[in-house]
Formats: sequence, structure tokens, C-alpha cells
Amino acid sequence: MSRLRPAALVAMGIAALLTVAGCAAPAPEPAPAESPAAGGFVLDEDFPDPDVIEADGEYVAFATGSHGLNIRVARSADLASWTVERRDALPVLPAWASPGRTWAPEVAASNDGYVMYVTAQDTASERQCIGVAVAGSLDEDFAPVGEEPLVCPVDAGGAIDAATFDDADGTRYLLWKTDGNCCAQDTWLMMAPLTADGTAFAGEPVRLLKQDQEWEGSLIEAPTLVERDGRYHLFYSANDYGSDAYAIGVATATAPTGPYEKQPEPVLSTASSDGAFTGPGGQDVVATSGGDVLVFHGWDEQFIYRGLHTQPVAFSPDGVTVG
Repeated sequence: MSRLRPAALVAMGIAALLTVAGCAAPAPEPAPAESPAAGGFVLDEDFPDPDVIEADGEYVAFATGSHGLNIRVARSADLASWTVERRDALPVLPAWASPGRTWAPEVAASNDGYVMYVTAQDTASERQCIGVAVAGSLDEDFAPVGEEPLVCPVDAGGAIDAATFDDADGTRYLLWKTDGNCCAQDTWLMMAPLTADGTAFAGEPVRLLKQDQEWEGSLIEAPTLVERDGRYHLFYSANDYGSDAYAIGVATATAPTGPYEKQPEPVLSTASSDGAFTGPGGQDVVATSGGDVLVFHGWDEQFIYRGLHTQPVAFSPDGVTVG
């Protein structure tokens, strides 16, 4: 989930005044990369809710919009040194969407190129919902598909945080969170199979998890599903995204639709990292030749922006460990 904090709004207002005055400040360049084990940002600027896809020998990351862009893009050869592209990956929003609340993109390869699942505000209901966009390559702009959102359970509070999962049998699933915390309801992580082109559902959605642990607070969100050695590991973020209580949990099952059993404590939190990462969340898991890597955002020291972090993640019969 992504909302602008007051300090960020002030910063945007200053930038707008400079633009009107004819002396707009240049966009900040990404900081030099640091070792993923060092605890610092590998991308030291606002880049929340990262989704990473590997293509043509490089990693391409998409993130929640900021700096006037709907969806941000960055590229890396090694997950450690990133170059941000100063372009909007989704310059035109779907017809059903209102501007200003575009979050948490998910990009996956398709038969005709790439498909993006993106959270935006449904104008009719004023709830966050999930739509679809497509592009022929990752260098092209994504264009919306369809006149209505793909996922828009208004009675459940809406839907955010799409993620895809490809099972060994070839089935592609879409996961998402019902946004019940908007209106005093439970927050469920949901899952449904997709059609071959990824633009519609091929079956009914099922519930996977909801908030039920003390550390999770009033919500869970940001599902990420991976399979390792026949076991399905469902990562999620929980608690208040704008505080250092935000953290990453995981639940495990022997089938993609569950039932899932949660590890009792977060696999990564401000406390478990001894303060190296502040409010870690919005995670993705990237398989590399050197092992699996958890890519996630965390707050800067002043809680103004969320930069990009990476940490190794390991899977065993005893559970999931990060770092």
C-alpha cells in the first residue's frame, strides 16, 4: 500500500513552485550502490512496492508512482547498482481510474510481450481496484486493457497489491489483497487462476490468509508467492506501512491454494534487523544464479521516502530466513 506522507507532500509543493517560477529542480540521480548485506539502500530514492522481472540479461524493476509519474522504472545488471529511468511506464491510466493513487505494479511476461497489473482508484466507487495494461516490450509504454477493472470488490473495500505466480503445471495465478482496512473490515489475501493472455480470470477466487497475529496489527497486504522444493511460500507485509512496525511475514503450504501456516514472527522487521531496515515491506523474491534475493522497500531516517533494499532469502524445512 502506498500513500504520500505530509513531508513528501510539502516537498512536492516546493517542487511545483519552482516549476512555476521557471527553475524546476532536476530529478535526483540514484546514489551509488551498496552491498546488499550492508543494510543501506541499493537505490537511495523513493521507489516503493518494487516488482522485479528479469529480461534479456538484466533486471527491470517497477514501483509505485511518485514525482508526478504513475509507475516508475529502474534497471540493474546485478540487483546492486540501479539506474532509474525518468519516464512513466504507464503514462495513460485506464478509463475507469482517477489520477493520483496508482500503486504497486506487477509485471509478467506474456505470449505477446508483457502484462501489467496495477492498482488505481476506481472513479465510480472511489475504492482502489486492480486493472490490466499490456506492452510489447519493457522499453515500451504500457497501455490499459478493458473498460473496467479486473478486480474491484467494492463491498470488501476494494483491491490492491497484485502479484502473479506461475505453477509447475503451467497455471498462472493472480494474487491480491482486499482493502478492508479502508472501512473496518478484514484484509484477505486472495488468489484466482488467469486466462492464457492474463487479462481475465479462468476460475473463482479463493481466500488464503487474513490478519490474525498480534504483530500484524489490523492488516496484511502485498502477497508474493514462490515455490521451492514442492512447498509454497506466501510472503506478505503487515501493520502500518507508514511506521517502523511494518514488517514482512511468510506462510507455507503444500498446495498453491493452501491451507497456509504462518511463521509466528516476521521474517524481516525493524527489530529483527537491529534497525538496519525501517518498516521493511512491499517485497518481491528474485531467483538468481547465486540464490534467492528478497527485494523490498524501507523508510529513510526521516520517514520521507522509501528506498530499495535487497537481502538474501533461504528456504528450508524449518522455515524461511532472511539475511
